[in-house]
Amino acid sequence: MSQSLCKIYLHIIFHTKTTSPTIDEIHWARLHSYIGQLVNSTECKVIRVGGVGDHIHVVCTLSRNETVAHLVEEIKRNSSRWIKGLDKKYETFAWQGGYAAFSISQSIVTRTIEYVNNQKQHHQKFSFKEEYLKFLKKYNVDFDERYAFSD
Repeated sequence: MSQSLCKIYLHIIFHTKTTSPTIDEIHWARLHSYIGQLVNSTECKVIRVGGVGDHIHVVCTLSRNETVAHLVEEIKRNSSRWIKGLDKKYETFAWQGGYAAFSISQSIVTRTIEYVNNQKQHHQKFSFKEEYLKFLKKYNVDFDERYAFSD
């Protein structure tokens, strides 16, 4: 019997649409937990979910049977629907159309988890845009800044 063995670590980042309400801090923990459940439901394994009012970070392993595009689609579609049910304030809530996803080495998983855990403190000093651009440049992603933050 042949076996496919793999362990691919991902760091996924996506943000709210510019016209969308931001997520109140009182809902962050529940949202992060729900997104973790969504990741696990795709046969991927959640390691950490975090973020602040306007964006999400997901650190996970990718199942050998899953694509990044489908994983992110499932997370965004289902969490958007779930958020809308939290409060009338979120009835127009939506995530951006795109996302960023980076493979990360096992040697930096712990450091990435710490980074995600410290989002609230990090964003007291740096905007989401600054953070996002830093990641895109760090991973040498070709992008057009005019579209990186479009809905």
